[in-house]
Amino acid sequence: MTTVQDIFDLLDRKAPVASKMDFDNVGLLVGRGGAEVSRVLVALDITDDVIREAAGMGAELIVSHHPLFFGLKSVTDATWEGERALALAENRIAAICMHTNLDAAEGGVNDALMAALGGTVTGVLDPESGIGRIGELPKPMAFSDFLANTKSVLASGGLRYHDGGRPVEHIAVCGGSGGSDVPRAAALGCDTYVTADIKYDQFLLAKHLGLNLIDGDHFCTENVVVPVLRGWLAAGFPGLDVRVSGVHGQTAQFF
Repeated sequence: MTTVQDIFDLLDRKAPVASKMDFDNVGLLVGRGGAEVSRVLVALDITDDVIREAAGMGAELIVSHHPLFFGLKSVTDATWEGERALALAENRIAAICMHTNLDAAEGGVNDALMAALGGTVTGVLDPESGIGRIGELPKPMAFSDFLANTKSVLASGGLRYHDGGRPVEHIAVCGGSGGSDVPRAAALGCDTYVTADIKYDQFLLAKHLGLNLIDGDHFCTENVVVPVLRGWLAAGFPGLDVRVSGVHGQTAQFF
């Protein structure tokens, strides 16, 4: 028998909860540790659609990257966070969320992002948090080619970018909101930085620094870890039915 706690223990070994950032809320957020699990749904977020999908497949557990809630003080239908927590409990579905600890983990979000872009990791972008990676491509690419490849491998509906006029070879990545590390990526000698949620002033700074900058979308730059999570669970518990969400995708659309 595999329990919710067994699955949490494996994930904690892979992406230790102790490595999370101070603001974060990770771990087993809903459910009983001793509950038996035969089916697991893995998704970047626990949305209403994902909960319905999990209930429809008879899953006893959802494993996600983004936390279901942060500062929840009551579990009622007065808030979206409370409504989802109630829906999980009513359907006897547990929720394990691995966030910034999974960003920092070996093989986690940022290693998966670097691999998806065809790069080899050579270091950590932000050593203080362990989040982000720097790396190298096997050979230099024209920025236009790298841009097209990034859109394809991330399955993004569109990219926001600044062309710094440089070929791509030394790259930095940070899945999710990494705009604050634009100066760090440039200082480390990177010609290109791929992240998400980039602000106007961060694009202006990239232009000043001569840095190629790509906003690959928050969902797209982090969803690369969902198949990794599925792989960890499938390898650790061969008897489990572990599926990747088929209903959750990029929220931002392009006209």
